[in-house]
Amino acid sequence: MTNLDTKTISLDNLGIKDATVRYQLTSDELHDITIEKGQGKETSFGALAVNTGEFTGRSPMDRFIVKDDITKDEVWWGNINIPFDSEKFDKLYDKVTNYLSNKEVFVRDSYACADEDYKLNIRVVNEYPWSNMFAYNMFLRPTAEELKTFSPEWTVINAPGFMADPEVDGTRQHNFAILNFGKKIALIGGTGYTGEIKKGIFSALNFILPVFKNTLPMHCSANVGKDGDTAIFFGLSGTGKTTLSTDPNRSLIGDDEHGWTAENTIFNFEGGCYAKVIDLSQEKEPEIYGAIKRGAILENIVMDDKGNVDFADTTITQNTRVSYPIYHIENIQTPSIGKNPKNIFFLTADAFGVLPPISKLTPGQAAYHFISGYTAKVAGTEAGVTEPQPSFSACFGAPFMPLHPTRYAEMLSEKMKETGVNVWLVNTGWTAGPYGVGHRMKLKYTRAMINAALNGELGNSPEDFRIHSVFGLAQPRTCPGVPDELLSQRKAWNNDEEYYKTAHKLADSFRNNFKKFEDYANDEILAGGPPAAEK
Repeated sequence: MTNLDTKTISLDNLGIKDATVRYQLTSDELHDITIEKGQGKETSFGALAVNTGEFTGRSPMDRFIVKDDITKDEVWWGNINIPFDSEKFDKLYDKVTNYLSNKEVFVRDSYACADEDYKLNIRVVNEYPWSNMFAYNMFLRPTAEELKTFSPEWTVINAPGFMADPEVDGTRQHNFAILNFGKKIALIGGTGYTGEIKKGIFSALNFILPVFKNTLPMHCSANVGKDGDTAIFFGLSGTGKTTLSTDPNRSLIGDDEHGWTAENTIFNFEGGCYAKVIDLSQEKEPEIYGAIKRGAILENIVMDDKGNVDFADTTITQNTRVSYPIYHIENIQTPSIGKNPKNIFFLTADAFGVLPPISKLTPGQAAYHFISGYTAKVAGTEAGVTEPQPSFSACFGAPFMPLHPTRYAEMLSEKMKETGVNVWLVNTGWTAGPYGVGHRMKLKYTRAMINAALNGELGNSPEDFRIHSVFGLAQPRTCPGVPDELLSQRKAWNNDEEYYKTAHKLADSFRNNFKKFEDYANDEILAGGPPAAEK
């Protein structure tokens, strides 16, 4: 059996009575306990494999924010940020803590935000050992010395086995993830999907940092070059954010969640990575593949009796994932902080094949495209999707943004002007035609464009760029390592009529999506969209 002679603590102050508390167990201990309890298995990699149960992804419609004096006038209420009654929260909280009382629970003290000036101390209380191991991987890990004086500011209470009664508790169904800023609690129940733990704290920071700390929170990856220049990569799922930010010549700061301070430093919120592993191979993603070893958690994968994982098998879900501490990656920035931000990349997989492979944005265009958060769904990714469909997620992370998207966009514009950072829109999607006709842009060319941008090789004067007639974007005329004809989608299509017809169709989608933001956006942001088509 695993040695559990570990310092323990009382949870009476949380309302969790007479629990058997397993405090601050090591990753190895939690790995072994999970297997002993029959809640997971060990793979041939040595990593732990678990099944998260009914939910294999987030449930956005079951994410709530308590509406109180702190949030009522700040939060952008709607289908993304759904209000929850404070009295209902208190009653539900009592039911959850009563459910956890007299049980074995796993408790971890950790923190978010690698920059000491922004550190957020977190206590995580988990019903399951593997959920606590996930918290070890994903949050930053205090030293033994820091734990002696540790005082939690926020608390995450995670009870996957507790099922809410919607008619009584005020939830939509039996699962829920609720943020209470007044009480500094993230309450999660009815779902074993671990991403709710990580995204709960991320969503809290997306409110705390801009409202109270004058700091821009970002759903992005970041790395730093040998000269100390920081690059930031925004992008929705499938656009290449993790792949392109993991560069053997640049140190990884983090792969998902960062803050940009008033002092112009970039810091990672997290202490680990949570990567998709669908179709993972050592050849395509060597860094992620190499990080899958003891200490990592594989979620909802399929493996044989010998523990061999089939990463192509999506029987359980397409959202198969791995969680691992960031030190499983070799080339990392320590601590996870960068300075001197020089370049920002907005990544989009444009399945219509009309956006330029790379273009340079003005501050207004950057804010517009940041608010839009565009990529495209391709045929086969979802039931009923038979041709490319535009997909927009504000700030490249709408489900986690409690404030109105224009608040974050205006902060980004100010940062751009203050630092002189370059912002680039990079199309990692299709060229020479839309999905089904053209082909995906080769990774070697996308890497060459990003490297040229990082090295200052994409032109320094207006003459070095041509302006796209439909989107108003500045396209470089030449790029080292990339054929000139690939830099112009119109030329690559070799069919002007079809190209412009498709381009105007996508531009209309941008304009229609942006209508819901127009009343909140300033003139500079409004001017950053595709110019109105001529009548």
